[in-house]
Amino acid sequence: MAIPENLRPTPFSPRYADTVTEWIDVYGHAVPLILSESGDPGEEYAAIRTTVGFSEYSMLHKWSVEGPDAVAVVDAVFSHNVTTQPVGRIAYGVVTDADGCMVDDVTVSVLSAREVLVVGGNPTTAELLQDATGNGTTVTERRDETAVLTLQGPRSRDVLARLTDADLSNEAFPYYTFRTDLTVAGVPAQVNRVGFTAELGYEIVVPRQHALTLWDAVTDTGADIGARPFGAAALMMCRIEAGMIMGELEYDHTVTPYECRMGWALDFDKGPWLGKNALRAKKGTVRGRVVTVQIDAAPEAAEGARLLLDGTDVGHVTMAVPSPHLGGATLAMARVDQDAAKPGTTLTTVGVDGATTSAIVKATPVYDPERTRVRS
Repeated sequence: MAIPENLRPTPFSPRYADTVTEWIDVYGHAVPLILSESGDPGEEYAAIRTTVGFSEYSMLHKWSVEGPDAVAVVDAVFSHNVTTQPVGRIAYGVVTDADGCMVDDVTVSVLSAREVLVVGGNPTTAELLQDATGNGTTVTERRDETAVLTLQGPRSRDVLARLTDADLSNEAFPYYTFRTDLTVAGVPAQVNRVGFTAELGYEIVVPRQHALTLWDAVTDTGADIGARPFGAAALMMCRIEAGMIMGELEYDHTVTPYECRMGWALDFDKGPWLGKNALRAKKGTVRGRVVTVQIDAAPEAAEGARLLLDGTDVGHVTMAVPSPHLGGATLAMARVDQDAAKPGTTLTTVGVDGATTSAIVKATPVYDPERTRVRS
């Protein structure tokens, strides 16, 4: 199936099989829903959970903040303290507006005292960064300059080790760190140890013109390990099992970080940052919560369903998937009132067709709740 005319190709589009039958729009780019020839995303999911899967993250926005005030500019809009963040560490947190409502969840990497990289999904983040600039500091979108391939799974380190001479041990390259001085498959690369699947994983960032060299090297080098590419469907199965949020689904501009399970990312001990005062005032007052629910219905029937507690509408399902970890049961993320957020709470779902069924709130995340696998 050809890429839809209204969507942009990605750096890895030439390697996607002609058998792709459905594409989704990810920030204006065409991304395959499923890559397996069988059309079964469960095969791709199994690779992520048992060996290694690879996919691309080139579509995310990458804003390079450069200049003498680069650190201060990012610190003015980011919820963590960037001024004390060492070079080589990655911080995950949020960007909010002046009212403390969510704009974006982003990662921040301090490359030097004069350059900070912010990766996120909402162009408004770039506007807020730009509003904070001065003294010769600039904000530049770098997305189209690079290609990003992510390796996810318990054997992702094994595949990467075959492509670089760098020390990838847990001690030398721990979780949420990055390296800018590596050569991967003969190509200069930045490698970030992060992911969106709750598995050991890495993101390999290379100049865009080397994208296919990297893809082919991972394909060939990882073949005997069982490495295989995965699409958006398998990724969504992993991320819901892992309880990871997405913009315009688990949050939008009407909710605060507290409601979407990101209150832990707010550093009230640092200096001023956009939304800090509003969030301090709202702490303990919000009534919503993002939760995980298991639903007694097919994913397509559960998608978008309203949720009732004792007959009262308390929220809705944001995304539902089949969960291999739960034997194929339908698992979903949902936004609900605080009264319905306790694990074990029984709810009633009302689908868009009016059909009703039962659901139960699960502890988040259902997969590897101690996050041990990503740190392995």
